[in-house]
Amino acid sequence: MDNLIKLDIKGISYSQTQTGAYALILEESVGGRKLPIIIGSFEAQSIALALEKDINPPRPLTHDLFLSLGSKFSFKVDSVYIYKLEDGVFYSNIIFINESGERAEIDSRTSDAIALAVRFNADIYAYEKVIEKAGIFLDVVNDDEDDPLAQTVDELDMDIEMFAVEANEDDFSTWSKDELENEMKKAVLNEDYELAARLRDAIENFKN
Repeated sequence: MDNLIKLDIKGISYSQTQTGAYALILEESVGGRKLPIIIGSFEAQSIALALEKDINPPRPLTHDLFLSLGSKFSFKVDSVYIYKLEDGVFYSNIIFINESGERAEIDSRTSDAIALAVRFNADIYAYEKVIEKAGIFLDVVNDDEDDPLAQTVDELDMDIEMFAVEANEDDFSTWSKDELENEMKKAVLNEDYELAARLRDAIENFKN
């Protein structure tokens, strides 16, 4: 059986190539390869909210319900792993475990598996064969324009750079701390979590 490679979430970037899609970037815990996975806006929002510990949506998202069920019925997500890439689609399994140590392995969309892994603080893995097939080095430049992998690398580089610029384009330097906090609450109530995250960062900068 192929070795399992532990992965960490590197970031989420808006994909210019697919409307309404995002690129979830996973990275080897040891090694430089990155695994880009195209996910939908809802899944991207769900994963981003789970990573942003201090932003709580007014209503629980679908993945939050699993966390509540796990607490109620004494089970957790032990780990998730990506076991196959076929026709551009990643296939994943979730390992559930209850308080008695019983384990269950359930097939899942990769975006759902990772959204749950973040909430349960579970490890994320991929088989070596998946990393070999789809893993890339974002800092490697390939001039072969006919190579779709090279185009993907260039596009992800541009997306990540633009994402970082957009995240800092707002100027809140003239706002008071109360104004920032009130606007962040409004953004959360309106479910505009990207704005809420930027306001949260501005509040942290204000404190510092």
